[in-house]
Amino acid sequence: MWVSRISSLGARTIKKLARGQLEYTPRIRLLHASSSRIDTFFQSPPQVPRYFCTTPAVDPSQGGKGEVQTINVTFVETDGTEKQIKVPVGTSMLEAAHSNDIELEGACEGSCACSTCHVIVMDVDYYNKLPEPSDEENDMLDLAFGLTETSRLGCQIEAKPELDGIRLALPVATRNFAVDGYKPKPH
Repeated sequence: MWVSRISSLGARTIKKLARGQLEYTPRIRLLHASSSRIDTFFQSPPQVPRYFCTTPAVDPSQGGKGEVQTINVTFVETDGTEKQIKVPVGTSMLEAAHSNDIELEGACEGSCACSTCHVIVMDVDYYNKLPEPSDEENDMLDLAFGLTETSRLGCQIEAKPELDGIRLALPVATRNFAVDGYKPKPH
């Protein structure tokens, strides 16, 4: 019974070491003048506070009034209707579409693991202002329906001040490998 307790204590200690919750510090302590023994002590590293914030960026030009900086984005839906929305800086186009009832699917919920949030940037100048697509995004775009030269994934386009006025067209269809016709709702 004591062996299993020691084993579980050792397993927990190894897990904590792997997660970085403990710091390995070997120390030597002399017990007698004639014999020595090495004891290992584990000490917790100093706790560093970690802060996580989901608050959107505040426009410093507003004099610190606490107003959220937004950009204008126009989504052109499959039937040709245009929907103009204001998107907070730092928000992905997929999140913006979901919060404004725009039919942009996003089956993987923005983890760049599908092509269902495929959008077409309608102006080449805005397309050139976007950062280069990652290899993962290019792999997913290869699966997209109706791929064009200015195609991107909506989950990978982040609202920035230089994109104010961007127009994004939704393709007429998507390739959802999960369930045909299913439209997930944001959480």
